[in-house]
Amino acid sequence: MRTSLGFAPLYRSSIGFDRMFTLLENASRVQAIDSWPPYDIVETGEDDYQITMAVAGFPQTDSAITHEANLLVVSGQKTGEDNAQYLHRGISYRAF
Repeated sequence: MRTSLGFAPLYRSSIGFDRMFTLLENASRVQAIDSWPPYDIVETGEDDYQITMAVAGFPQTDSAITHEANLLVVSGQKTGEDNAQYLHRGISYRAF
């Protein structure tokens, strides 16, 4: 189900504003930010949080966690060659 504003009825009664309505329609079609890998953030105390990430297929050696000013950066890059012949590959191994 798509929930968006339709500006078509306003085109008839607002001469000169068609470009503005086109810009508003285009802005409403912005894709959601990719939230891969999936994660949970749980508040465990007043100032304590636990982050759980689902990164199937990534060992701890292929991921890095760094802290910058007010920013936690979690990244992962698959290292090594995988020469297996898959019949179906349902687990994504893309970098994050």
